[in-house]
Amino acid sequence: MPAPLLHLASASPRRQEILQGLGISFSFAGVQLDERRLSGEAAETMVLRLAAGKATLANTAASRVVIAADTAVVAGAEIYGKPRDRDEGLAMLASLSGRTHRVLTAVAVLSRGDIQTALSTTEVRFREILPDEALAYWQSGEPCDKAGAYAIQGLGGIFVESISGSYSGVVGLPVFETARLLRTAGFDLVFGSHRKP
Repeated sequence: MPAPLLHLASASPRRQEILQGLGISFSFAGVQLDERRLSGEAAETMVLRLAAGKATLANTAASRVVIAADTAVVAGAEIYGKPRDRDEGLAMLASLSGRTHRVLTAVAVLSRGDIQTALSTTEVRFREILPDEALAYWQSGEPCDKAGAYAIQGLGGIFVESISGSYSGVVGLPVFETARLLRTAGFDLVFGSHRKP
């Protein structure tokens, strides 16, 4: 039987780069899904639901294995996705300034009609961010489409004092959880099964 095809249900360049780093060939495309939090929904439940929903929406071929992810930033009782505008982005950065927050990234792998999920939780501590720094950072354009209004792998990394957990999970696709789920779908990353030639 031919090897299953892997499809990433995301247009995120960061997720693509992480998956490319694992040496797997894959296709990719974004999916349109209402990412609003349900009433009373816990952050962990939300990201798991959204990752599974994205994988399900992208499952258009039985021969494909679909991988999807969803990320949220949690500070106290607040859950931060992508900022809607400058004011919300600056408010997020002000809220995260000088404190520790959690980054939750859920991964879902859909294979042969079965969906498996995993959750990565990372604690990130920010140094104090001055208001003029936050404004200059927003004007760089980097925070506009990032959960929590920052990118740890970019300029936003200058605000990060420490992390405890998965760096790749903060970027948007936790390698450990992703590899474990792909292994159950037939992708042996260590020994090269289904890897690029």
